[in-house]
Amino acid sequence: MRKLFLPFLPAYLVFLPAVALAATGTPGATGSKGDVSLVSSPTFVDPFRPVEARSQARAAVRQARRKSRPEPAPAVTVSPALAAIAACESGGDPAAVSSTGAYRGKYQFSTATWQAVGGTGDPAAAPEAEQDLRATILYEQSGPGQWPACG
Repeated sequence: MRKLFLPFLPAYLVFLPAVALAATGTPGATGSKGDVSLVSSPTFVDPFRPVEARSQARAAVRQARRKSRPEPAPAVTVSPALAAIAACESGGDPAAVSSTGAYRGKYQFSTATWQAVGGTGDPAAAPEAEQDLRATILYEQSGPGQWPACG
């Protein structure tokens, strides 16, 4: 640890007092009172920055993560026919998995069928609204024949 810190020590001894003088507005400092442009530079990372700045940075990271999340599926009104299919296939349980594991979710999608209607990942792990949307798409494309036992 000492080997890593020692080369930077002279830079801190020279740089930090200059920043402090600029921030306080002491006569002879390079900036006016409150001018801390060196501290707020995006290339300078100050390990001693105030708690407010750290919390602002954390808030920016949280906001970026929220923006990168996928949009939830739009709400779909399930037709009576699809409601009957869901009740027959899984008892209406969005997390249902067949005994063989080949069919998953409220409408017992196979992985290939789920992907064919735009689904990604595991159908049983998808939100119920997403399953309703994908089942509506499939029903409109192919009719009830996709569910031979319950359609």
